[in-house]
Amino acid sequence: MTEADRKFMSRAIDLARIGVAENAGGPFGCVVVKDGEIVGEGNNRVTSTNDPTAHAEVIAIRNACEALGSFQLDGCTIYTSCEPCPMCLGAIYWARPEKVFYACTRMDAAAIDFDDDFIYQELEKPNDEREMVMTNLMRDEAIEVFQDWAAKADKVEY
Repeated sequence: MTEADRKFMSRAIDLARIGVAENAGGPFGCVVVKDGEIVGEGNNRVTSTNDPTAHAEVIAIRNACEALGSFQLDGCTIYTSCEPCPMCLGAIYWARPEKVFYACTRMDAAAIDFDDDFIYQELEKPNDEREMVMTNLMRDEAIEVFQDWAAKADKVEY
């Protein structure tokens, strides 16, 4: 770990502190860095915006993508104050940064009553064994849209 890594992680932790002080949401902060500069940052704003997707990582990714004019974070590093929840981890994988640093672990989050670990456990189960009922419906109709996408010559792939 370099001094620069410590500096960017400190900023992520500071953003988490700000979120707690402002009662914006949970104690989570995140920064996205490219070429030694912060290009996006955010803190958890779930409760202040009534948006369950307003996690620090998602906000930071959105801000970075807007700043970079791209839907991918090529050449970027993410610094987050806690190991990403499954939703944020999915967003991170879709954004394709080079690297992720995290401070607290998902077990630390569970110790203060955040249920990230429960969701990780649910993802390991087959759909019919999860606590949330999931039912496959109208696949034949929906698959046509997938076929249209697959055949589309001018699509922007990601």
